[in-house]
Amino acid sequence: PLPDPRNLVTEDDTPVDNLYSAKAQRLLVEPLYTSWDGGGRDFLACSNVGIYYGIHQSAIVPDAFLSMDVQEPKGWWDFERRSCFTWEFGKPPDVAIEIVSNTKGNELGSKLRDYAKNFVRYYAVFDPQGYYQSAMNGEPFLLYGLNRHGNYELLRDFYMEEIGLGLRLWTGSHEGIEDTWLRWCDERGNVILSGAEASRTAREEILTQRRIVERSEEHTSELQVTPISRMPS
Repeated sequence: PLPDPRNLVTEDDTPVDNLYSAKAQRLLVEPLYTSWDGGGRDFLACSNVGIYYGIHQSAIVPDAFLSMDVQEPKGWWDFERRSCFTWEFGKPPDVAIEIVSNTKGNELGSKLRDYAKNFVRYYAVFDPQGYYQSAMNGEPFLLYGLNRHGNYELLRDFYMEEIGLGLRLWTGSHEGIEDTWLRWCDERGNVILSGAEASRTAREEILTQRRIVERSEEHTSELQVTPISRMPS
């Protein structure tokens, strides 16, 4: 029989760390549902949702995670579907992402070991304020992948072929804030657009096409020759 999760705490109303983290988390979830088709595969992307690996284990709550080949649960108000119970989904998430806002999360220690122990294929650590600057060799972003021994090793290539996505740093404006953000990208490094970016891009393309048509019409008009009036007899 499957474990009974009714005695587990799935929501504790703990607020998000800070405003930057809240915006960064949205940027790691919303674009996937807006501008990515999953490569034809079902997927689940969430932020600040607990992942449970066993009935007697505390939940791990990444800032964002992506799980491939799973469907959104039906009847998600039912207790057994309110969080990511891996025995219900049949697998752990494929990618877990932590955005460092202090060192209490122990992202490079116990959390890294917990994700590896529970077979999360990829683990990303983004440290925008440099709390782990020395441990991360001055890099603000690291990506780990499970090797065949079940241990994490650092990856130099940030494109995850099994997922069909990569992760990269991107500097620009998100929700009116100019900063450096961690973003999903395709194999060529093009970021997966948010809904606002996709709408803006579509408007710009419409305006560009309209200008092309207008210039073409103006050029055609200039080439037209006005007929010469017939001389009187």
